[in-house]
Amino acid sequence: MAVPKQRKGRASVHSRRSTNDRISAASRSVCPQCGEAKLPHRVCPSCGYYKDREVMETE
Repeated sequence: MAVPKQRKGRASVHSRRSTNDRISAASRSVCPQCGEAKLPHRVCPSCGYYKDREVMETE
């Protein structure tokens, strides 16, 4: 059975993981009603519209 000759150092493990385990920023879309940035497939928090109809009342 294959066994590593030496243990990997912390720096090499962290540098390898840093490229693959990075959390990307959430994607944003533009609300067609008010033009604000919002999460895709969710109600716009500023105007309350979703798919060209008002779902939530906002002040």
